[in-house]
Order: sequence, then C-alpha cells, then structure tokens
Amino acid sequence: MKDQPAGTENQPLISVVIPVYNVKKYMKRCLDGVLAQTYKNLEIILVDDGSTDGSAKICDDYFKKDKRVVVFHKPNGGLSSARNYGVRSSNGKYVTFIDSDDSVDEDYVETLYNIIVKYKVKLAICSHRVIYENRTPIDMSTGESGALESKLVLKRLLYADGIDISSWAKMFAREILIPHPFPEGRNFEDAATTYLYVDSVDKVGLNSVPKYNYYIRKKSISNANFTKMKMDLITSTTEMHDYICEKYPRMKAAAERRLMYAYLSTLRQIALSPVSADSEECLPIIWQYIKSHRSAILRDTNIPARDRHALNATKLGYKFFRFELKWYEKMRHLLT
Repeated sequence: MKDQPAGTENQPLISVVIPVYNVKKYMKRCLDGVLAQTYKNLEIILVDDGSTDGSAKICDDYFKKDKRVVVFHKPNGGLSSARNYGVRSSNGKYVTFIDSDDSVDEDYVETLYNIIVKYKVKLAICSHRVIYENRTPIDMSTGESGALESKLVLKRLLYADGIDISSWAKMFAREILIPHPFPEGRNFEDAATTYLYVDSVDKVGLNSVPKYNYYIRKKSISNANFTKMKMDLITSTTEMHDYICEKYPRMKAAAERRLMYAYLSTLRQIALSPVSADSEECLPIIWQYIKSHRSAILRDTNIPARDRHALNATKLGYKFFRFELKWYEKMRHLLT
C-alpha cells in the first residue's frame, strides 16, 4: 500500500472504486474531481475492465500523477465484475463507488464520511443531480438529514421516496459489502444488492444534499436499444420483492410497487426502441404482468405520481402508451 498522504494520520483510509470501460471522453472530468477531494486519505482504485479505446492508458497516466491511485487491468467482465474486483482489492475501512462517466463535487467523500462519523453508522447516503445533454440538471435532493432506521430506508427505497437504489452517492463500511457481491453477468446490479446492504445495518445516515453528478448519455447501457439483457431489472427486482415479502410482510405493498416499477421501466425501454425479435418476445410477458397487477398497485396511495400516470396510460393499450411516451419525451426535450 502506498504511503499515507501528509496530514491525514487521524483519517481512516477510504477506498474509491471506479470501474473503467471505454469512457476515454469522460475520464478526465471524473478523475480530476476525485483527485481534488477535500478528504485526502484516499485509495483511488481504477479497475480497467478490458477497455479498447485508450481508457487504459489514461488510468496508467493518473497512476503516475498521484500516489493514491491504484490501477488494475483485467479482461472484460462487466460492471459487476469490475466493482467486485475493486472491493476485493480495497484496503479502506470504507468504500464508495463512482462511475467513470460521472463526476463528484470536491467534498463528496468528506460529506459521506461526516455522515458516518456524526451518526455512528456503517452506511451513508447523500443525493445527486441528474445531468442530461443540452438540458437543465435536475437536483434530486430533499434537504433532510439524520439517522434513519434501516426498515424505513428500505420502505422509502421501494417507493423511490427520496432514496434511490444506486450504489453510488453512498459510502459503505467495507465489511457489509463483502458478503453481498454484485451479480456478475447481469445488468442493473444495484437493484440486486443495495437493499441487502441497507438490511445488513441497524441505521443509515442521510444528508440529502447533491454531491454526485449522474450523467445521462444516449449511448449509455441504460439508454441503449432494448435487448433481453434489459429484463435483468425484472430479475433483480423480483429477488428483492421476494426477499422483502418473506422477511418484512408488512412491506409487501411497497415491494409490489417496486416490482411494478421494474416492469414499467422495461416497458418504457421497449416502447422507445425499434421493434426487434427480443422486444416482440418480451413485450407480451411484461404487458400481461402489468394488466394482471395494475388494479392492486393503483389502490396503493403511496405510489409515486409518475407510476400512477404510467399505469393509467396502459389502460388504453400498448399503442396509446407508446404514443404518449414518445410525445412526452419529445416535449421534454423541447422545453429544456
């Protein structure tokens, strides 16, 4: 392990795990922000997951630039594989994840660490901004702070009530990550793990201020044309649903809402993509589930307004849902 930076003797080492795969265009923005952190005792782990666009060289250049940077080059295995590799290789007491095409404010790590210290917790959450191409950023923060019971955090996560499923914009004690690795070979890995991390602690620290910048790119995994791999969201959310319903029966309605969201989100992917063999195969499965469970979900007064609107739109058939969705996306871009 490299020498500890001067003046950080009383600060625990924090590992920043950054998976890298063909993001040459965005890496400088990300890495410069991490190197500029006000919290200095960092181990910055760059896991090059078989990049072919020059990203690997940028990793090596930053290794030479700052002694806190550690670089691993591995064959391509996907985001989960890279994150798992980074966690296994980490030496920090705490770990935070940053995607290499995103960026963070200079006090991102300090904010999360201060939450851990203030509330004596093993999991800390801050908020984020959603940044689109050629659009006004959206601040997702609520301004609240405190130590919350993990069961309440789970319920709010299931309802998307100011707490999201992402593994970034969070800091974890390393010990709670090890038993629950990200599922390799599967997309939407956060849906398969974040709830397990929350459920492994008694309390979660929250300071809902935006310190993470999540960039929406047209060519990102989440915005690519529909393939069967997009069904992974339903797979992971079904696991979450079953886990919650078995362990916390009183949260069944919240778990049902989260699962319906996964189906609606996947339906949206199909509706915004060109027709393909994959979409024609998966659409009937998704549509049948939505039709069968729609009424029950609509009776839940806690579901977000966007869910209610989407479900009501499905009552008029898939063609209407698709038309309204495309119109909404068009107007959204024109107005921002």
